[in-house]
Amino acid sequence: MSVTIKIFMSDKFYRIPIERLFKWITNEEELGKIFGLYRKNLFTPKGSDPFRMIRYRQLLETPIGVAAGPQTQLAHNIIASWLCGARYLELKTVQTLDEIEVTKPCIDMEDEGYNCEWSQELKVKDSFDEYLNAWILIHVLKHKFGWNTKERGFIFNMSVGYDLKGILNPNVQWFLDKMNNCKEELDEKIDTLIPYYPELQNLNIPYHISDNITLSTMHGCPPDEIEKIGKYLIEERKLQTAIKLNPTLLGPKKVRYILNEKLGYEITVPDEAFEHDLKYDEAVKMIKSLTKSAEENNVQFGLKLTNTLESLNSTHWLPKKEKMVYTSGRALHPLSINL
Repeated sequence: MSVTIKIFMSDKFYRIPIERLFKWITNEEELGKIFGLYRKNLFTPKGSDPFRMIRYRQLLETPIGVAAGPQTQLAHNIIASWLCGARYLELKTVQTLDEIEVTKPCIDMEDEGYNCEWSQELKVKDSFDEYLNAWILIHVLKHKFGWNTKERGFIFNMSVGYDLKGILNPNVQWFLDKMNNCKEELDEKIDTLIPYYPELQNLNIPYHISDNITLSTMHGCPPDEIEKIGKYLIEERKLQTAIKLNPTLLGPKKVRYILNEKLGYEITVPDEAFEHDLKYDEAVKMIKSLTKSAEENNVQFGLKLTNTLESLNSTHWLPKKEKMVYTSGRALHPLSINL
């Protein structure tokens, strides 16, 4: 006798208001867990932890975090990452086109990772609202746990894309402004939560969420466009800025040698992935220019290594209509180290 099991999943995000998130947290706390994570397994920071570090002139209680992706798109996932010890929280990439249709399923993490998704699946204002909910509730949890330190210990890192024209559009400009100062929105949410947690009246949650950003550009973005965006973020916005670079900088011979010959991955990286991407000498020139600009503007500049790797869709799970997918996960680590 054969049995067929069908699993139905929604392909839409349904957001949860902050007061319901808080009640979810407090209800599960009575069972010794939060968002299904048992309290005994959660990370508890200590002032003596040897791995504490400074990034963007701020304390990080751990040097690890989560990269921009679906897990940093909704408030409860951001909070869950923080509970497990992630302190560098790169928020899901925001772009001006905020009504995109994303192929589903869009992620395969059977071994090495593949995806065919890109920016946020929410409207820009809804994305900001999720980040603000997470920002407030993490501060609330720090207070509930008795971690009343002067330092936050974590960073919300913005991620934007994908070209200068889009970043200068009103909705992305609004997002950047609100991440800099969200007094009105934060005060409104505090008023909503006070009946559930009166101690909020005594918490001084900052209106300024982030002063740092990671630039995500499309595969094949011209080097002069990347540099223009970087200079805008550094010189006009005065943001601590990181540029995300592609693993194709290693060149086709080395990428294929590492992935296919040394590690045995059955990943096919087409020639076009290298042809239309930034080249190594162009990257070095751009890095020098942006480093100089950052020094002149008293902000920090860095790199994120690496972006996903464009490859042919040979997966069992992602829709075949997607001819190209983007390799992520552990397959990228050796490429990043070599780069």
